[in-house]
Amino acid sequence: MKYMLIWRATDEGNAALADADFDKMLETVGRFNDELIRAGVLLAAEGLAEPEDGVVVDYSSDPPLVTDGPYGETRELFGGFYLLNVASKQEAIEWAKRAPSFGAGFKTEIRRVTTIDEFPQDNEWVQKERAWREATGQL
Repeated sequence: MKYMLIWRATDEGNAALADADFDKMLETVGRFNDELIRAGVLLAAEGLAEPEDGVVVDYSSDPPLVTDGPYGETRELFGGFYLLNVASKQEAIEWAKRAPSFGAGFKTEIRRVTTIDEFPQDNEWVQKERAWREATGQL
C-alpha cells in the first residue's frame, strides 16, 4: 500500500528553521532518506517551494479566482512529502515517528494513496488511465 507522509509546519516552526544549521538539517534528513531507501519503501520524497512562490486556484467562482501566496488565514502549510510503499498504515506511522523532528511547530500527516484498482474497471476513463500507466511503466 502507498502512503503519503506530508510535512506540515506552523509559522513558528518555519521561523525556527530560519536559524537552523542547513548542512546539519540536510545530513539529518539524508540519513533518514537512506534508511527508507535501504528498507525498500521510498517511492518519492520532495520538498515544496516557499508559499510566496505558489498560487491558489479557488473554484468557488466562475471563472476560478487565482490568488498569489502567501495564504492569509493558513495556520499550517505543507512543506514537503514522502511517498512510501509499505504493508500497512501502522508501518507508515512507525516510519513517520522515526522521521527527523525539528521541534515544536511541526507535524506529519499520513494519508493512504488510493490506487487505480479501487475504481470501477469497466469505466472508460479508468481504462484510459490504466492504459496510460501501463504504457509509461507505472503499473
